[in-house]
Amino acid sequence: MKCIGLLGGMSWESTVSYYQALNRGVRARLGGLHSARVLINSVDFAEIERLQHAGDWPATARLLAAAARDLQAGGADFLLIGTNTMHKVAPEIEAAIDIPLLHIADATARRLQAGGIQRVGLLGTLFTMEQDFYKGRLQDQFGLTVLVPGEAQRERVHRIIYDELCLGEIRASSRVEYLAIIAELAEAGAQAVILGCTEIALLVGDAEAAVPLYDTTAIHAEAAVSLALA
Repeated sequence: MKCIGLLGGMSWESTVSYYQALNRGVRARLGGLHSARVLINSVDFAEIERLQHAGDWPATARLLAAAARDLQAGGADFLLIGTNTMHKVAPEIEAAIDIPLLHIADATARRLQAGGIQRVGLLGTLFTMEQDFYKGRLQDQFGLTVLVPGEAQRERVHRIIYDELCLGEIRASSRVEYLAIIAELAEAGAQAVILGCTEIALLVGDAEAAVPLYDTTAIHAEAAVSLALA
């Protein structure tokens, strides 16, 4: 079994979900008392968040590249970045290490393609919904059409992530808001919606939504288990 390197803490609420998913995935495949071989480097999210909102992406890249090198030095065979947003600096992180990087958008796109999805809604931070590092990859490399909410809805999605979900706060009122936004994306032609922030699955699930939801945390972890056991 290969050792999974998880660059986490962004936020640690979703890193908990990753750890559970990785271990449950290995146990489901191998049975008994088997669990995943995982190295976690959990960074201080307050520092990352400050740099994100200041637009200092080069500084976040340097910080996370150093953390990734530590995982490699510790014996990780490949790397997961346990956050959608910080895949913005995935090229810099990838350049800093010699082990493979399993990209969250690639794993998600392959799952969408397997499900016959061509038009997909995207929820996430403002960075993920508005910038090209994520949407562009889905469109250019996988031929998907990506829809995002309107400006006011994007602001609400973003604020709920940072002000509630990253703090472990799950509010019924925010669930109602998210489900309404998902319904609007479905009305605009989305066949499914990507939960493109690793905390969003803490708030909404498939049973409540107007269209299928693709939980990037679960998808990323499942792809990592497959690679670890390959």
